[in-house]
Amino acid sequence: MARIDEIAPDLYRVSIYMPQFDLQFNHFLIKDDEPLLFHTGMRRMFPEVRDAVAQVIDPAALRWISWSHFEVDECGALNEWLTVAPRAQAICSQVGAAVNIEDFAIRPPRGIAKGEVIETGGHTYRYVPTPHLPHGWDAGVLFEEKTGVLLCSDLFHQIGDVEPVTSADVLGRWDAAVAAYQQHPVLMDYVPLTPATRRRLNELADLQPRVLAAMHGSTFVGDGAGALRAAADMLQHRLGAVAVDAQHAA
Repeated sequence: MARIDEIAPDLYRVSIYMPQFDLQFNHFLIKDDEPLLFHTGMRRMFPEVRDAVAQVIDPAALRWISWSHFEVDECGALNEWLTVAPRAQAICSQVGAAVNIEDFAIRPPRGIAKGEVIETGGHTYRYVPTPHLPHGWDAGVLFEEKTGVLLCSDLFHQIGDVEPVTSADVLGRWDAAVAAYQQHPVLMDYVPLTPATRRRLNELADLQPRVLAAMHGSTFVGDGAGALRAAADMLQHRLGAVAVDAQHAA
């Protein structure tokens, strides 16, 4: 069953743990004048997520639906949400709109550029493009400027059925997930290391986030900027070594 927790003012985390993956799938609802849902969830999760959202707002009242990048857990149930919420509009990167959503969605999306904002009423979410971080040409995140909430998608991915909010070592948990996935025959390259990785993480750190709302695992409350800057070192250590090994093997 979905678990619902208010993890920041007007921000609800709807979490479903799937033991077959040993992973939480988190969906974030902003309760406001123009409600926003970040992550639609998979199509097969839709009834459970919809029923959980209905405990906070009428799902038909959703105004905005957003996500980071085109992937089934990020936006697989988009059309189901657009059907139950007739006023809702999908929001994604301009790349995502052009290469995926204009064809995939039953209604036209709004492709947004770097720095554009979504006003939900009491909250303002600014769009920050993050191509190939954590993955996807179309990737991006939303930052709430008043509360310091960063809706950060797969960044700080954690394995297991963990607590809704933590101030513990969330970077260590992400490091453990990256290390585990690097040993997986299929998932080994789920986070690419590119020349822009550190720069993009530093750009997010410059926002001085105080809440890192991760799609998989606990939401982190604390020094988000420090965690993001340290993440660049972690990824360089984990993935840089893999790249060197692969180069030598070639």
